[in-house]
Amino acid sequence: MTRYLIRRLLSALTVIAVVSLVTFLIFFALPSDPAVLACGKACTPDRIAAIHHSLGLDQNIFVQYGNYVWGFFHGRTFGDGGNAVHCPAPCLGISFHDDSNVWDTIWGRFPADLSLALGAALVFLVVGVALGLTAAVRKGKLVDKVAVGFALFGISLPIYFSALILQFFVVDKWQWLPAPGYTNITDDPVAWFQGLILPWTALVIGSMAYYTRLTRSTSLEVMGEDYIRTARAKGLGRRTVILKHTLRSAITPIVTIFGMDFGTLIGGSAIITETAFGIPGIGQLAVQSVQDVDLPVIMATSLFAATAVVLANVVVDVLYGIIDPRVRYA
Repeated sequence: MTRYLIRRLLSALTVIAVVSLVTFLIFFALPSDPAVLACGKACTPDRIAAIHHSLGLDQNIFVQYGNYVWGFFHGRTFGDGGNAVHCPAPCLGISFHDDSNVWDTIWGRFPADLSLALGAALVFLVVGVALGLTAAVRKGKLVDKVAVGFALFGISLPIYFSALILQFFVVDKWQWLPAPGYTNITDDPVAWFQGLILPWTALVIGSMAYYTRLTRSTSLEVMGEDYIRTARAKGLGRRTVILKHTLRSAITPIVTIFGMDFGTLIGGSAIITETAFGIPGIGQLAVQSVQDVDLPVIMATSLFAATAVVLANVVVDVLYGIIDPRVRYA
């Protein structure tokens, strides 16, 4: 198990390194001149040349990448003399838009993404799996039909539409909740919870429907296996057959999908939800950086999202051995 975990971590680091190199080449080698983007509107040849020197853009592209990696682990200084700007480790660069430290900006927005992802993922996984398993056990009955109908409705309902409907009725018309938003949990736990109820609900509706359908289909497939019929023939209780044998075998693909979904949520994929409810997350930052053509922030958000997905997959691979005893680590 330990050797397998070490190998998976090393492969994950390799993937992250390759992604960082490719991302760097895309954002800094392909644009005609990143210095022009950093300079803004009031550019002169001397100003562009100075930016080239201060950002290290006058060096070989692979030397620039080496400096980028070195800055992440050891920090980096941009510019010379009185105009020098120090970026402490972990340094992901300085924003072209407002000269802020990119790492500090991302890390400051990460709690909002983590709160949004954890709350929504916990609900749509638990409720979706429970509803899908119930539908599979009661195939063809009213519960099954209701669950399938709900799944079809939830999957076909766009987040931006459900977000507007929820805000109109729950906040504006009925005034059951204050306006959604993000408050740090350490500042006011009640405001943190109330502000995220509607964003959680909007995310849960579609995702829970998907997990309901996935759980139902995989559970029905497992329930048709010979070992399930054998377990029933031996006189095992219905609860034991469903929870210990059926669910344990059916949950493996669900965990795989959940790892991907949770990793992308942590990485800021809930862009529509963040925009609709005004959540200052990484997804919203990524959209704004694209609009501002802020290359350091665009690259940093891309790397952050890729790292979140890769690490989530490592966790999923480790969980396989715990969930499914048929999995063996070599």
